[in-house]
Order: sequence, then C-alpha cells, then structure tokens
Amino acid sequence: MITSDQREKLRGWFAGRLPDDLFEELAEVTVDREEITVIGRIPAPRLSEGASAAEREAAVEGRVQQFRERTRETRMSVAREAEHRFGRKVSWGVECAGERALFTHLAAPVMTRLRQPERQVLDTLVAGGVARSRSDALAWCVRLVQRHTDDWLGELRESLEHVRRVRDRGPDTESEEVHDDEE
Repeated sequence: MITSDQREKLRGWFAGRLPDDLFEELAEVTVDREEITVIGRIPAPRLSEGASAAEREAAVEGRVQQFRERTRETRMSVAREAEHRFGRKVSWGVECAGERALFTHLAAPVMTRLRQPERQVLDTLVAGGVARSRSDALAWCVRLVQRHTDDWLGELRESLEHVRRVRDRGPDTESEEVHDDEE
C-alpha cells in the first residue's frame, strides 16, 4: 500500500517537474501498484452567455482534444522520466468546466475466484446488456460500489494509513536482539 508521505512526495515531484503553463492547477495525482494518474485543470472555453448545453459540451470536448494533442510530447517526456523513477505507468487526464476526461490509462487484470451465486450476478448483467463480458460486469460492480461508498472507502483508507503509522513507530525487531551474555 502507498503511504500518504509517498503520495505527497509523488504529487510534489509532479508539481515541480511539470511545466508551469501545462495546467492551470494540478488537480489530482493518484497512485496504485501499477499506475500513476495525473489530472490537471485546464481553462474552460469561452462561450456566449446563451450557449446551449450541446454547444458547451462540444466546446469542452474540443478544448480537451486540443490540449491532448498540443501537450502530447511534453506529457510523454515527463511520463518516461516518472515511469523510470517510480516504476509505474503514468496516465493523464484533465478537468475542464467541471467535466473530467481521462486519456489512455491502464486496465489491469485482476484474478478472482467467484462462487456460483456471484457468477450468476455477473451473467445476469451480461444477459441484460449492461456488460459485454463477466470482466466488464465485475468492473461495473466495482464502479457501482465505489460510487455509493466513497465515504466508507475513504474512512477505511484513513484507518489503514493510521495502522501503517503505528506499525512504523513500533520496535525494530532486527536491531533489538537480546544476547545471552548481556543479561
């Protein structure tokens, strides 16, 4: 598990390494065992006051695409450096006018064993057209749980971080060897 100190150092490295004019703000840096995802805020397109929702959506989509193409070389250069330094793939995304868009990012395989009742849930989602495969159905279930339990998951992550800090303050068993002749 990644510690909060490691997350802060990672975020600091990207804040210091990214060109000042790349994003308006470095909005989020998330990390897991395989991937670092960097999300930056970019300026919203300027539209007339009476712009429709469709016009707004198209303008944001165009702004995101323009940013992605314009900054590709810079992002690739930073990603190569970060991947070498941190041993993880780097993915990118932006926030623009309240919308979030992720560019190419990893979809890591996760192996699991499911009993028949759990498989039946996945098969029902596939049969109902909610997902194309069991794998897609499982990913859909995870997103659903994530959406509805963000507070609980956040609390659990905080608890795990607390356990890690307490464990780090514990005695170092390697350095506290007791020798028979010292007693």
